[in-house]
Amino acid sequence: MKEVQIHDLVFEPFITVEEIKEIVDGISKKIDRDYEHLNPVLIIVLNGAFIFAADLVRQLTIRLRLDFIKISSYAGTQSTGKIDQQFIWKTSLENQHVLIVEDIVDSGHTLAYLKEKLRLENPASIETICLLKKPECYQYSDVIKYEGISIPNYFVVGYGLDYNGLGRDLDCIYRKKEE
Repeated sequence: MKEVQIHDLVFEPFITVEEIKEIVDGISKKIDRDYEHLNPVLIIVLNGAFIFAADLVRQLTIRLRLDFIKISSYAGTQSTGKIDQQFIWKTSLENQHVLIVEDIVDSGHTLAYLKEKLRLENPASIETICLLKKPECYQYSDVIKYEGISIPNYFVVGYGLDYNGLGRDLDCIYRKKEE
């Protein structure tokens, strides 16, 4: 793995393909155990979580349904603090076990907004799956049940995560290089 340049920033290797596979495998085993007979609905948060969700779904052995929401609060390398929702799931969630699939949770604002919208659908339960979490940024007391790994407050790209639309296609995760 070598450094990559995306727009005006240089990124250095951070989490390898092998480490990502281990994380996804660990999360999938926990979900398989916890939801064995519950047939959950996975609500995948686009655009960032699509690669993580695809790998996760292929590892799961339980019956499940998939749906999507396109929502974000980022511009450039910073959260704007404003939620931009472009479309929402179509599946009925009443009395269903819902798992939100996120790529990364930092402040938690987008996740809190989404959970509030989901609660209006009267699901049986709502839990969150995330690949990455930034604990020093997280501003909520809600526990993320299926958390991949905690990372420092780095700006990261790759494996679905982007910088102004580029970098999602990288097979591992890179962090912004400090100058």
